[in-house]
Amino acid sequence: MAEVKRMFEQCKNVVITTHVSSDGDAIGSSLGLYEYLTRKGKMVTVMVPGYYPDFLKWMKDADKILLYDRQKARCRNIIAMADLIVCLDLNEPGRMEELAQPVLASNAKKVMIDHHLHPEQFCDLVISYPDASSTSELVFRIIDSIGGLQNLSKAGAEDIYAGMCTDTGKFSYNSNDPDIYMILAELLKKGIDKDKINRRIYNNYTEARFRLLGYILSEKLQVFPEYHASLFTLNREELRNFHYLKGDTEGVVNMPLEIKGTKLSIFMHEDTEKPRIFVSLRSVDDFPANKVAAEFFNGGGHLNAAGGQLHCPMDEAIEIAKKAIEAYKDLLQAE
Repeated sequence: MAEVKRMFEQCKNVVITTHVSSDGDAIGSSLGLYEYLTRKGKMVTVMVPGYYPDFLKWMKDADKILLYDRQKARCRNIIAMADLIVCLDLNEPGRMEELAQPVLASNAKKVMIDHHLHPEQFCDLVISYPDASSTSELVFRIIDSIGGLQNLSKAGAEDIYAGMCTDTGKFSYNSNDPDIYMILAELLKKGIDKDKINRRIYNNYTEARFRLLGYILSEKLQVFPEYHASLFTLNREELRNFHYLKGDTEGVVNMPLEIKGTKLSIFMHEDTEKPRIFVSLRSVDDFPANKVAAEFFNGGGHLNAAGGQLHCPMDEAIEIAKKAIEAYKDLLQAE
C-alpha cells in the first residue's frame, strides 16, 4: 500500500486499461479509479482493447473511454506520454490482445490490480487477491487503505458498486465475505442509489435482446439432466439475425443454473468480428468451472465463473464441450 500510494502521488499522466470484452467489473473499476485520480489532479485516460457493453455507458465519463482497436494512433501517443499504467481486472498481458504491445513497450511504471488466479509478473507492482469478489472491491480497499476515501466521489462510488454488483451476479455468488457489505455501506454513505444502478444495469436492454433470449431458451438450450449440465451456442448468423450488440448476451449463461439440480452451464458464441468462439462457464457450489475452462477451452477464471476461447468451427466446439462435460461427470453427478 505504501508503494501504490507513492506511485499515485508521484504520477502525472496515467493510463488505466483492462481486458478485452470488458465487463461491468472491468469498466467499473477503471472508471472508479479514474474518478479518484482525476480528483487528485492527475491527467488520466481509460482505454480498453475494444467495444464494451452499451448497458454500462450510463457511468460518468464512460464517453471518454478510448477504444484501442478504433483509435490506435491516439492511444499509442497517450501511452507514450504516460508515467504510470494501471492494468485492472487481468492477470496476464494477453488479455489485452493488441493493446498489450504498446503497454509492454512503455517505460512507464506499471501496476496490476486483479482478482484472478496465477498472475503473471509483467508489472512493477502486483496487487493480486483471488479471494476478492471483484477488482472493483480491490480498488475500493486500496483507496481506503491509502487514506483516500474522502477523494472518492459519488460517481466513483457508483462505478465501484456497479463493478462489484455485476461480478457477483447481484451479490448472489462469491459474496459471503462480511467485509463486502461494510464496503457497500461506505458506498451508500457517498449517496449512491443502488436500486437505480441495478435498474440501469439489468433493466436497460433492447427488445432484440429479449427476443434473442426467447430463441436461446426455446431453440438452442441443450440440457443434460444425467450430468446436471447445460450447453447452448450461437453462431454469427444467429447473432446478426437478432441485431446483436455487445452485452446482449451478458448474464445469459447464468440462466440454466436456475434449472433444478444444474451444476454447470456452458455458453459458446462466435465473435462477430474475428474467427474465434467465446466460451463462458458458470457453476454452483464447489464445481471447478475454472479447471474445465483451462483444460478444454484455453481459459481460466474463478471457481464458479470462468471463460475461454476456441479457434475452430462451431460443430467441433460443441463436441469439445460435450467431452468436457463427460470428463467431469463424476463431479457433476456427485451429491
